[in-house]
Amino acid sequence: MIGPNRVIIRGNGREYYVRAGAGELSTDLGTIDLVAAAELASGDTIRTHLEKPFTVFAPRPTDFFSHGKRTGAPMMPKDIGMVIAYTGMSRRDRVLDAGTGSGISAIFFGGIADQVVTCEMREDFSRIAEGNIRDADLANVECRTCDVLEVSDGPFDVVHLDMMITPEHVEHAYRLLRAGGYFATYTPFLEQTFCVIDTARRLFNEDLVQTFECMERELTRSARGTRPSTRVSHTGYLTIVRKI
Repeated sequence: MIGPNRVIIRGNGREYYVRAGAGELSTDLGTIDLVAAAELASGDTIRTHLEKPFTVFAPRPTDFFSHGKRTGAPMMPKDIGMVIAYTGMSRRDRVLDAGTGSGISAIFFGGIADQVVTCEMREDFSRIAEGNIRDADLANVECRTCDVLEVSDGPFDVVHLDMMITPEHVEHAYRLLRAGGYFATYTPFLEQTFCVIDTARRLFNEDLVQTFECMERELTRSARGTRPSTRVSHTGYLTIVRKI
């Protein structure tokens, strides 16, 4: 049973992101009883008062990326996925995430890790992120309104920063990391990336510092044939290093 939580309701080429449990959803194909929607399981069908079928789904992290309230441009799912893959994030991990923004990265991490602490300096951003995290029903994610430099309750298995970074931030992450843990940063500009690389090489084993450009290119298929799209989507740079 989905219960009184956020749901995705899809039908006839339309998609709605609403809270089940109270009220009605009005569509051009009739109204949907959201009280009844809360009693369904994800994937069940619900009908409008005009007997038009819609499907109810429990949202996944990708849905919060698409529909959650935003405070700015969140990391793209592909870039979050690279952080998860290159750090080997798992259900045993305690993760520190800073630069919470809308909380999208924290939501992805919360579905994988044992515990996530996410820090956002701006109170208005933190409040919105808390709402998105609450909608995702993740009790293992703690949203703190603070500077990440104030965090002292390490160690962490993964430290991830998506924010303006100074050498002090890299040094602080190094101190908070457990031996064997990973430090990851997402930086939109090369100048920030160089700051991370240069400081990380001084603190960590410089041979372990890896930086990747985050890109993707769609596949285009037409009657003429199939080929990579000519549009390349560059988002930023990801730096990963392990503390050994």
